[in-house]
Amino acid sequence: IVYLATDHSLQRRVALKEYMPSALAARGGGSQVQVKSQRYRETFDAGLKSFVNEARLLAKFDHPALVKVYRFWEANGTAYMVMPYYEGVTLKELLRTLPKPPDEPWLRAMLTPLSGALEVIHADQCFHRGIAPDNVMMLGGSHDRPLLLDFGAARRALDAEPQKLFPMYTPGFAAPELYRRTQQLGPWTDVYGVGASMYGCLCGQPPQPADQRELEDKVP
Repeated sequence: IVYLATDHSLQRRVALKEYMPSALAARGGGSQVQVKSQRYRETFDAGLKSFVNEARLLAKFDHPALVKVYRFWEANGTAYMVMPYYEGVTLKELLRTLPKPPDEPWLRAMLTPLSGALEVIHADQCFHRGIAPDNVMMLGGSHDRPLLLDFGAARRALDAEPQKLFPMYTPGFAAPELYRRTQQLGPWTDVYGVGASMYGCLCGQPPQPADQRELEDKVP
């Protein structure tokens, strides 16, 4: 859950994100978060650990195309992170409003900061694994500044739940190795997501899902 909040010490609006997987937990009284059943405890704790790890990871990065985390803490049986309050629309939403596909200068202007953000996280052996138009926010009044959203660490951990309530990837934008957990992930996984997103910008639809394309492509 993301709340709009006020940092009274610095007099600024912030976004306060709370780890609250409603399929697994509920309010037990006041602000306290409790699992709905002990059979969810292991999954809830794994997600909580990943949520904190994601906050800790983002807090140490500093790049204009990466979400900044001011602070994070654990309380009330859950965890929280405080981030800047960003205003904008997702790339997916923006593309729906354009009368025609964006031109090359616009795409290059977006790719440069995104590539720089990936360079920063890849240097620390961190991989986003979920790059897609709905995970890129376009900031500013002209919606021309990209911000990479949702590292999704908690969702990846929760995907171990048999019901698979939390998808690990976006079909069409996911690299082939994301369909097979036995394959190694790396910077190339994010590069695929960026390339697929550029395809989506130009063609108005996602590319064919990688698992289908592997079956149909006649590549020696």
